[in-house]
Amino acid sequence: MHDIIIEFIARGGYVGIALLMALENVFPPIPSEVIMGIGGMLVARGEMEFWPLMLAGTVGSTVGNYFWFWLGDKWGYERMKPFVDRWGRWLTVDWEHVERGSEFFRRHGQWVVLVLRWVPIFRTIISLPAGLAHMKVWRFLAFTFVGTAVWNVLLVAGGTAVGRYLEEYEHVVGWIIVGFVVLTVVGYLWRVFTWTPREERND
Repeated sequence: MHDIIIEFIARGGYVGIALLMALENVFPPIPSEVIMGIGGMLVARGEMEFWPLMLAGTVGSTVGNYFWFWLGDKWGYERMKPFVDRWGRWLTVDWEHVERGSEFFRRHGQWVVLVLRWVPIFRTIISLPAGLAHMKVWRFLAFTFVGTAVWNVLLVAGGTAVGRYLEEYEHVVGWIIVGFVVLTVVGYLWRVFTWTPREERND
């Protein structure tokens, strides 16, 4: 199974990496750690190049983050709240998270978009408050691109180092990847099925 995951990403090439990274920022269960980590392993194998991989992953992630920024910017608070209330279970986000993110954004300024790209949980959530605050598009894209590039460098470098160091034990690394994917999916499903709307929590 682990060979299938690695082969799937290898066959998709740089375009596949970009698409997966875009989806990772729209739909929660697809972790960038796995996508770019495997990309780093493929660099170690000589099947991918470092800089094209970095560019594809960073562009894809920026596009995925722009999706949430665009929704916030175009829809505003009045239209976004019903959307989040309706689909929050599947997004594992409720309006309370959005309000907290907006408050954090207003308190610390637009630089949080850059800094939080390095923080696993918040790197996608912050895009929506940035859109709701009508941050300048060019600034959002620039901060997102740079911050995401830093995160991706760490993931690719880590994957490359692991791929070279454990070349003889690649099957072990493969099963670690499978375990990480399974844990991510199980964690997502657990949040979906144990989700309690804010109104019920406040009762």
